[in-house]
Amino acid sequence: MSFFARLKEDLDAARSHDPAARGSFENFFAYSGLHAIWAHRLTHRMWQSPALRFPARLVSQLARFLTGIEIHPGATIGRRFFIDHGMGVVIGETAEIGEDVMIYHGVTLGGRSLAKVKRHPTIEDRVVIGAGAKVLGPITIGRDSAIGANAVVVKDAPAESILTGVPATWRHRDAQRETKPAVDPAEYEIEYRI
Repeated sequence: MSFFARLKEDLDAARSHDPAARGSFENFFAYSGLHAIWAHRLTHRMWQSPALRFPARLVSQLARFLTGIEIHPGATIGRRFFIDHGMGVVIGETAEIGEDVMIYHGVTLGGRSLAKVKRHPTIEDRVVIGAGAKVLGPITIGRDSAIGANAVVVKDAPAESILTGVPATWRHRDAQRETKPAVDPAEYEIEYRI
């Protein structure tokens, strides 16, 4: 996929996940979540070369300073990942994030060990993580799951789970009741005022 096609895909992902995203031009300049993802793509590529790991960390820290979002260059992130509002997000070195994942501000994908092994979570495709949630340790959150705001998740969860509480407990999604996406811009009506 070309650089510009990926850029357009990111901008489209912002518009599909955030009803406040009004246009690609504005989102390109004003969405810190997008800026953090773009900086991560650069630093992750640099991280693949051992000689460039220190510069990658420097660029990563600059991006953190500018966006309020800390993504370690070693983290693996899939396509159409979207961070809404951004500030306070921390994503650890060995975290793995699938495609079409959305997270809100204050989310931590952190570790529970100081050992140099995989110590951060794996988030599978189409997971939504609410504001302030902490997902800790080398656990796996199954595809199409949702984590509630401020939940603290320390155990694996199967696909199509709803996780809430501290520590979080999970239940299966009700397929009959919860088939709609968390945010569907088509449901919003535009009100014009003069």
